[in-house]
Amino acid sequence: MNCTMCPYPGPLGKLLKSMNKFPVRVALTGDVVPVKDKKAESAANYLKEMMLSEEKALKEFSYTVSGVLSSSNHFSTTRSENLKELIDGGEKYVIYKFNLSSCMFVDGNGGTHEVDFEDMEKCKASLLAPYSAKLIDGINQSEARRRGLILFCFTYLNVNARDAYMLSLDRKGFDVLGKVRSKVTGDEIDEYQWKQFRITFKEETRDIESFCQQLVEMEEDAIKKVSSYSGLG
Repeated sequence: MNCTMCPYPGPLGKLLKSMNKFPVRVALTGDVVPVKDKKAESAANYLKEMMLSEEKALKEFSYTVSGVLSSSNHFSTTRSENLKELIDGGEKYVIYKFNLSSCMFVDGNGGTHEVDFEDMEKCKASLLAPYSAKLIDGINQSEARRRGLILFCFTYLNVNARDAYMLSLDRKGFDVLGKVRSKVTGDEIDEYQWKQFRITFKEETRDIESFCQQLVEMEEDAIKKVSSYSGLG
């Protein structure tokens, strides 16, 4: 069985398609085998615990996090809601286990790179991962947040971007696609191209709360800097 995970929903996916650019993704290959009854019961109990944990986390999100996520059209229902319908619906279901045999990283140019199992085992699960697609889409669906990305390009990178989208994120920062002027000479008409930029945080983020908090602080800082440049601050 092959399984490909692509984290680019909403307007970002359309933009990448128009650029003939592949989304960075992971392709997994392996065997799917049914889980025996006792192990299936244990897995079902684990799912219930996970659902309760996710529901609790959603309720405890701060206003800042909720504000970012609410702009997203990605996943109208949460993972726990979908699983709850399955487990509590009274319908028969079979739990399968995916035995991974290979993992390939697919870059933005469509090139594939095999990931070593030892490297995978050393990696720690990111607390941002379950929400990354929704965070990216929430930011890209919000005009105010995208204006913030444009300000980031100007204040932190000295780049004048006409438009901007968040491309990816991690605990150290995020990548932005900025629409910038191409180099022109003489009487050539101004042309714009999409270019990728990297913006780093002052300190690593621990979770979704600290990510959104640093994002808001950077927005406030960028606005102050732009105001001081224009003499309004």
